[in-house]
Amino acid sequence: EFAFLGCSSLTQIAIPSSVTIIGGGAFNNCIKLNEITFLPGNENKYQYYNGTFLLKKSNPSSDIYDIIISFTSNNEIVSIPTFIKYIFDCAFYQCSSLTQITIPSSVTYVGNSAFNLCSSLIQITIPSSVTYVGNSAFGFCSSLTQITIPSSVTQIGSSVFTECKSLKRITVPSSMNTENIGLNSKVKIKKV
Repeated sequence: EFAFLGCSSLTQIAIPSSVTIIGGGAFNNCIKLNEITFLPGNENKYQYYNGTFLLKKSNPSSDIYDIIISFTSNNEIVSIPTFIKYIFDCAFYQCSSLTQITIPSSVTYVGNSAFNLCSSLIQITIPSSVTYVGNSAFGFCSSLTQITIPSSVTQIGSSVFTECKSLKRITVPSSMNTENIGLNSKVKIKKV
């Protein structure tokens, strides 16, 4: 995880077959990175998509790269591709230029610290396809003002909203326990 976090001058990298795992956030904020080459052995496991996302397959025999591992861009507004199912742990960690993100209805899993320290993130919509939101998923998103957790979420981690100082309103399913998700006392909780 975070192997090359914030290497803002890095422009290209080649990943050999000896690399078997790339951790979450490995290339986050590598804003000049424009080429990732996967050498034989990894070329069918990983893909650098659209100059912004490092993707991985969950099923090697599939043609779909369905996991976001890392976000390299400094784009402010981002739409996640509609074939993505999993946002890996730390995938958008410390992407401080990100202000708005659209998560498609294909996504079912938002990993631990997935958007942690995205300090400019104002708006995010979690679709009703998501069933899991990990620990500290939105921790330290200090510009986030409101969010809705859909009723599809069956598991939510601890400290999900820790230090979200601008968060004023959160809508959660009526069955959800909000004791450990890191809300401050000023947040209005609406249960639906």
